[in-house]
Amino acid sequence: MGGARQRIAMVVEFDGRPFHGWQQQKNAVSVQQMLQTALRQIEGRAVLVEAAGRTDAGVHAEAMLVHADISAKRWQRSHLAYLHGCNSLLPESIRVIGLRAVADDFHARFHCLGRAYTYRIWNRNTASALQQWRHWWMPRPLDLTAMQAAASSCIGKHDFSALRAAGCQAPSAVKTIRTLSLQRHGACIELHVAADGFLYHMVRNLVGNLVEIGTGKRAPESLSALLAAGDRSLGAATAPAHGLYFANAEYADFQAVDLIGQV
Repeated sequence: MGGARQRIAMVVEFDGRPFHGWQQQKNAVSVQQMLQTALRQIEGRAVLVEAAGRTDAGVHAEAMLVHADISAKRWQRSHLAYLHGCNSLLPESIRVIGLRAVADDFHARFHCLGRAYTYRIWNRNTASALQQWRHWWMPRPLDLTAMQAAASSCIGKHDFSALRAAGCQAPSAVKTIRTLSLQRHGACIELHVAADGFLYHMVRNLVGNLVEIGTGKRAPESLSALLAAGDRSLGAATAPAHGLYFANAEYADFQAVDLIGQV
């Protein structure tokens, strides 16, 4: 179908369990593939969807920001109908939860000024029957005060080579963490982190080290020493993917979370 196009930004929420990450792959089901398939059915043509970031298999999203070019006529007819049309064609594990029109040159990834993640730990001696794929179950008691003390050493601009996984393609390991906090809500400990960018497995490697500090295996000051050494092999094991959530993407004039519920 021809005609004028409208670029839109969509906020996408998804359960990462059924998917092999965000990015489309030849021999595995991805979130990008599901979204593009749904949009193809609506638009009658192939539609490329670009995201603010990539997620690994099993990682969830609460507010992933993506963009796509759609029919301007269809968009102008009813924004709400477009949102509901997308969701009717998506599996229950993926939902478009907000959208807006953006400039023709807007790019979800390249114009992103900052990203945020949440990591959830289930910290009690029994696992949850309801939340087992929403948290990392850690039965040993965790010292939240020690974890917070260690986490504070990561705030600001640092070389995060020690939290960088093999295969990371980022040209520089220097990133700026703007905020980093840990909070306990009953059995759940939540880590919230926002930065100008992240390295491959950076958040999961950070959490792995913080949990070892919380259990007393490492001292709180070990994290700053690890960053100074810049050696990934000296750090703790990577935390599992299913506790991680893509939480927000920030742009010059809006954030992904601002669009939730907006049409």
